[in-house]
Amino acid sequence: MIHARNLGDVVAEAPDPDRIALIDLSEPATPRAWSFGELDRAAATVARGLLAPGGKRGDRVAILSANRAEYLTTFLGTMRAGMVSVPINLKLPPAAIEHIVRDAAVSLVFVDAERRSAVPAGPSVVELGAELDAFASSGAFASVEPEDGEVAMILYTSGSSGLPKGVPLTHAGALWTAEHRLRAAPDLSGERLLVAAPLYHMNALWITCVVAFPGHASVVMLPRFSARAFIEAIGRHRCTWLTGVPTMMALVVQEPAALAATDCSSVQRITIGSAPLTQALIDRIKAAFPGASVTNGWGTTESGPAAFGPHPRGVPRPDLSLGHPVDGVDIRLVAGDDLDAEEGVLQIRTPALMPGYLNLPQKTAAVMTPDGYYITGDVMRRDADGFYFFVGRADDMFVCGGENIYPGEVETMLERHPGIQQACVVAVPDEIKGAKPVAFVVRAGGDEPSAEAVKQWALANAPAYQHPRHVEFVGELPLAGTGKIDRKSLTERALRLARSVHA
Repeated sequence: MIHARNLGDVVAEAPDPDRIALIDLSEPATPRAWSFGELDRAAATVARGLLAPGGKRGDRVAILSANRAEYLTTFLGTMRAGMVSVPINLKLPPAAIEHIVRDAAVSLVFVDAERRSAVPAGPSVVELGAELDAFASSGAFASVEPEDGEVAMILYTSGSSGLPKGVPLTHAGALWTAEHRLRAAPDLSGERLLVAAPLYHMNALWITCVVAFPGHASVVMLPRFSARAFIEAIGRHRCTWLTGVPTMMALVVQEPAALAATDCSSVQRITIGSAPLTQALIDRIKAAFPGASVTNGWGTTESGPAAFGPHPRGVPRPDLSLGHPVDGVDIRLVAGDDLDAEEGVLQIRTPALMPGYLNLPQKTAAVMTPDGYYITGDVMRRDADGFYFFVGRADDMFVCGGENIYPGEVETMLERHPGIQQACVVAVPDEIKGAKPVAFVVRAGGDEPSAEAVKQWALANAPAYQHPRHVEFVGELPLAGTGKIDRKSLTERALRLARSVHA
């Protein structure tokens, strides 16, 4: 049971303040362990420091930093002070960072040394390290008690195009999510969670502050993801629980030598989310971590990560299923006028739902229904047991010769080939077909399969219109700032390839 009303207090309720809450690997040679009590006190000093120079409730305070303990203490301390935390994607270009600072009316930025020059003129700046130590004010602090609907943070999401959109999220919504997740797994105190995804992304931020800390689990945190550092951390710190996006785990299982040299027997569960997952990747993960359960998760920045869970009657969950809808969340699949389709665009209504995009009433109206559902844009299907499965993004769907193609379906089919590690499918314009699929493929090893073999596999295992008209082999798929596959850059590359062919 969570008693806090301010999300910043999630580290303050540990029954044993001396228990290790965080192992910070931002300096790999000298890891630093933080107890719950130390994080609690550090967050309080940040809150006192924020209010000391005339800061006021509701001020927006940004964080621009790689993962480190001070990221979390400033995030929690900002909310304790009644202010709004604004994590910023450190991989964004300068114009996008400036847009966020202006759009959110940021008054102060906590920043690490490497990114200090990226902070635009205007807000005050406090560098993590010695400057933060001087800024913080020692002593106890009584956290501000939020009003109903008071915003705790603004996370920015870029979606498929355009400038990043601010997503305000409330204290009450985040704490409802924490309560829900803890009801599903009430005792996490024996878990040691490995986090390597960036904290500006919901996948890492919420699993840390909304699941692990309220459940009194320990967190091992890397400053950034690298497959070998990830594997090394598992063995050195005896991590029991891994989390990340599919691309991260795909890179991990491409390191068989490092895995073989590391004792990974401590890993008991792996939670993957934020992007589509394939059966082929699940099978490789299970082979690499035979003692672990693998769960396919789903969530959006706008509605939070608490939507699906175990089946209420204990029906075994299929590998690729996102789960069964949980109590307290309303879900429907919409196809045209059918509000109860077996396949359609997922709409969701939950206590964790955003009140609307920041400063964007028209975009808010475009994704919110009159009865309060958020239109996710994710096409899903529901099976006879009530389990939900991801099909594709409605805005990724393209038409080839009159047939709808969802790239995710084609990728899943391609990755069933034993010689294919990963695949990403994008569309290029075609005068006759309207659009046609192009596949970027990472081989599992060696020089096989050939491009022609990939096409023949597709023709033998899917409708002919889904087969990629061009196959490009790559060493690895490019990643966007959130760790997801960068489809935009691959689409641009496919367009250049198409132009070169016709030149």
